[in-house]
Amino acid sequence: MSNSLSVLVVGAGVAGIAAATALDRRGASVDIVERRTQSPAGAGLFLPGNAVRALQELGLGAVLDADAAPIRTQRLLDHRARRIADIDMADLWQGVGQPVGITHDRLRSALVDNLGPTIQAGVTVDALTESESGVDVSFSDGSSGHYDVVVGADGVHSELRRTVNPDARVRYAGQICWRFVTTNTVGIDSWTVWLGRGTTFLAVPVGTDRLYCYADLSTPNPAAAGARLAQHFSHFDHQVRDLLAAPEATEAYTSVIEEVTDPTWWTGRVVLIGDAAHASSPNMAQGVAMSVEDALILAESLCGSGDIEQRLERYRQRRLPRTQWVQARARRRDSTRGMTPAIRNTVLRLAASRIYARDYGLLRARP
Repeated sequence: MSNSLSVLVVGAGVAGIAAATALDRRGASVDIVERRTQSPAGAGLFLPGNAVRALQELGLGAVLDADAAPIRTQRLLDHRARRIADIDMADLWQGVGQPVGITHDRLRSALVDNLGPTIQAGVTVDALTESESGVDVSFSDGSSGHYDVVVGADGVHSELRRTVNPDARVRYAGQICWRFVTTNTVGIDSWTVWLGRGTTFLAVPVGTDRLYCYADLSTPNPAAAGARLAQHFSHFDHQVRDLLAAPEATEAYTSVIEEVTDPTWWTGRVVLIGDAAHASSPNMAQGVAMSVEDALILAESLCGSGDIEQRLERYRQRRLPRTQWVQARARRRDSTRGMTPAIRNTVLRLAASRIYARDYGLLRARP
């Protein structure tokens, strides 16, 4: 398919690579630059049904079938491993996609292998100037280019967000988290979460004998969470303590959970996607899903009819309600987790299946 559109994608994470792939497949001329020379340290991912559907549409179905671990149940436990509820993934995501766990590194390498354009690593945008004819871009390596559209896929701390809206801010969501991948020495065979008081520990199979572990702590001041990771969970079930005794846990990737809610998303010919546009709490596990859906809808919109501004607004109007839904549901789920454990556990025992059906109902439909 021929297309005269020229696009620069800034950022080669999941959102950026997905956007470059989707645009390239529709015939656009695409350059993609990435500030880093090495991919960031990855941990693991749980991909719900709509994430799997979007990745299949992008051409990664065979990789997910071969290398990802199917997740058939989400199991909710209290901190002592007493059963609260089980959620049937086949029922929740029937007709959409089989949820899976996969390492971040494997997903990103599959996305790179699936990508047509070459990533220019160690390069970023120094300056850009918009005009009626497009965007003139100066790069950090001294080169320059002219594009019809610039796509900001540069993450939660996006530099291009300042171009779109200098007043947009990142909000601390009240949690600090740790992530690592380790050997599955404890026999976890499903998505399993242990819920404590202001603390959560999650283990997800991500391949043969491998587990993705995620832990978080609710705190108004992330700087106050100075204790070693294992100390926050010393009162949890032995499986959690065993996993936290793994060498990989001592090198866990630590970060604060942040949210981006500004709805502007584009100005002139610069547009934001993924976390740059709508970073959210991971409670809904929708980071990859929203990023890849963004990429597919942006490519469809940009390669459609109308002037550039109309196409960008069409993309924003299609995506904004869905991403705002995810953020709102994630906040509500975080609020439920923050209840007194006895009340929270009772609510989840009685209503977990209904809560899941309500939270993910909108996402079952195609974007």
